[in-house]
Amino acid sequence: MKIQNSFLTDLLFAFPLMISIPLLGQNHHLQQVNFTSVKITDEFWAPRIKTNHQVTIPISFVKSEETGRIKNFKVAAKLEPGGFCSTYPYDDSDVFKIIEGASYSLQLFPDPQLEAKLDTLINYIALAQEPDGYLYTNRTIDSLHTHPWVGKKRWENDPKHSHELYNVGHLYEAAVAHYLATGKTTLLNVAIKNADLVAKDFLDKRLPYYPGHQEIELALVKLYKLTGNSRYLDLAKYFLDIRKGGNEYNQAHLPVNQQTEIVGHAVRATYMYSAMADVATLKNVPEYQAAIHRMWNDLINGKYYITGGIGSRASNEGFGNAYELPNEEAYCETCASIGNVLWNYRMFLMDADAKYYDVLERTLYNALLSGVSLSGDRFFYSNPLESHGQHERQAWFDCACCPSNVCRFLPSLPGYIYALDSSTLYVNLFIQNQATMPVFNHQTGIEILTNYPWDGKVQIRILDSNPVPYAIAVRIPGWARGEAVPSNLYKFADDNISKWKLRVNNKEYPFELSKGYVFINKEWNRGDEIELELPMEVRMVKAHSTVKADSGKIALQRGPLVYCLEWADQPGKDLWNIALNLQKGFEIIRDDSLLPNCINIKGEACQIEKFASDKCFEFNAIPYFLWAHRGKGPMRVWIPYFPSRH
Repeated sequence: MKIQNSFLTDLLFAFPLMISIPLLGQNHHLQQVNFTSVKITDEFWAPRIKTNHQVTIPISFVKSEETGRIKNFKVAAKLEPGGFCSTYPYDDSDVFKIIEGASYSLQLFPDPQLEAKLDTLINYIALAQEPDGYLYTNRTIDSLHTHPWVGKKRWENDPKHSHELYNVGHLYEAAVAHYLATGKTTLLNVAIKNADLVAKDFLDKRLPYYPGHQEIELALVKLYKLTGNSRYLDLAKYFLDIRKGGNEYNQAHLPVNQQTEIVGHAVRATYMYSAMADVATLKNVPEYQAAIHRMWNDLINGKYYITGGIGSRASNEGFGNAYELPNEEAYCETCASIGNVLWNYRMFLMDADAKYYDVLERTLYNALLSGVSLSGDRFFYSNPLESHGQHERQAWFDCACCPSNVCRFLPSLPGYIYALDSSTLYVNLFIQNQATMPVFNHQTGIEILTNYPWDGKVQIRILDSNPVPYAIAVRIPGWARGEAVPSNLYKFADDNISKWKLRVNNKEYPFELSKGYVFINKEWNRGDEIELELPMEVRMVKAHSTVKADSGKIALQRGPLVYCLEWADQPGKDLWNIALNLQKGFEIIRDDSLLPNCINIKGEACQIEKFASDKCFEFNAIPYFLWAHRGKGPMRVWIPYFPSRH
């Protein structure tokens, strides 16, 4: 296998943690900073990422062994006797996702035992691959007795349920991550052999089967960026262009560039729009750009939860009508939250607009983070905004897409903090870290010091830089500028807040906002510092009047965090028979009982049927992502309130 970037491997081993590796073909308006260049050092995300390495990834391997997912590869490779021994034909994808997550994690936590485990597992996968490159254990094990979802011929049932292309999409992503983390080509060789087969069957033979579950499209873009093989990028576009004649469930009801409304299965949708953003930029397809802007606006204007979750219906694991946002019935799949982050990140790379990071951040700190327990060993599939006590995280699922998706996403988080173009460094997320990256053709060391999201003070320091001029663009979150979300779906009910402040080297800076960023142009030197102070008052959020489920209610937010009331903090109180007394105001308190440095919100609530002082009590609201850690019981995000000036 030949990597066309001749210097790539040398750079990888010379600077395994500190250098941003430019990927061939990466000509977005903005470029990502590889996760290998950034080391998170805070007390909020760093422990979660370490728990992912120590707990989530190991138990994901154990569960994959227990459920037969890994054995399927051994049987397909004729290393063990037997038949297909897990539940679904897409179970191969979970193994690939866990490999991807483990590969990311190896860069953060060198682990010879984990690396050896990956070597063994990759050997099983390579041996399970058929001679022409086909890899799909359900068919390879017994082509005459496949799962009912699988067609008699390769690929023919993929537009419905077979997931052949979905599986290998996750193979490609795992292979790229494994190569970048280890420099080994063992899995990459498997992926390239398979991708060449898919390209031959679809590009050359013009097979008409579009992917039933989108994923391979964005994965092919990653493979193209690494190898420089333009057939992979052409194949991604081919899969998007043949998508028509199907149904709304998997967004095949219209050609992708003619779609006007976000519909169907939420994970499928976000994966497809992510690929469209990639292909639109790399191949200059303005029709794709126009379409995904329409979809994004449709989402943000009427189909987006205050927690950043998406997908209101369980029946299609996806979208309903505009303003159809029930709380207890909210689906908000964890995988859909991850997909929403992937999509908004690519929209940002395409447009350089902070509004996409406003959406990304809300999803990241609320709906996505709710999907995994603090202990790293229990998971939510759906993340409702209200519960009567019937919800609790599970150790695993028959359809285990969410746990495996979590274990691959968390260690990739360092790559979302910054972005670059030829002369500007974008600071997008306020996570304490140290990083080194090429800015204006010079290696620049930078660190962020902060206790975000509990505190709004952020220090950005230049650790090492050649004295050359370039811009640092600092994102000012929409919530800090008085904008709950980048639409009128949600509004802050109060406007009496302090203003955000920004100083450069301890002096006020004459800034102007552009697309949500302050651009600071100067010659940067070692020791230069930007100080940002974001307002952290408690905010009250109201939904658009058309959202019936939230009528007469407010949600509480502080910084990027949405809060909820949970049974354990209101002992003996009926959460369905209370309303907040807004005239009393709010108090913030530190509470380390669930999480170090955690900030809770206190205020006054009263029984609804009689607004009297003897029926009132002090409520205690916790960050939404922390709910369901103390057993099963009621919880709600949207809470009625007694009439006041609001």
